[in-house]
Amino acid sequence: MKQNELRPPEGAKHKRKRVGRGVGSGHGTYSCRGLKGQKSRSGGGVRPLFEGGQNPLVKRLPYKRGFTNIFRTECAIVNIGRLNVFPEGAEVTPQELVSAGIVKGLKDPVKVLGQGELTHQLVVKANKFSQTARNKIEGAGGRAEVIT
Repeated sequence: MKQNELRPPEGAKHKRKRVGRGVGSGHGTYSCRGLKGQKSRSGGGVRPLFEGGQNPLVKRLPYKRGFTNIFRTECAIVNIGRLNVFPEGAEVTPQELVSAGIVKGLKDPVKVLGQGELTHQLVVKANKFSQTARNKIEGAGGRAEVIT
């Protein structure tokens, strides 16, 4: 097969409908627009979503701002100040946080944020850390370890 022998598949190409070329063409007189009315006029027709004057659906629904990120992951939030309930040198894991009543369950990943102060050193294991939380844990002599 050569490049000059390539053809589109049968039925892929359609001839343009040439209207207004005389009665004998079958598309003369009214040029496929029917008789009178808004849609028969030059420049006539209605905009998309027009519902004949009825209050359109887009105006009947409440106006919502922004958007919802469908890829967002909800995290269980723990602030640094809440970790002072653990003894010095303790290893704080998501299971320990649940047993201490700081986190409700283990279905969400745990993220540690930096609000509050940490008074003693801890080894904190969580899914995510904010930079402030990491700095405060290491500043108190502890360690922040990311688990998956």
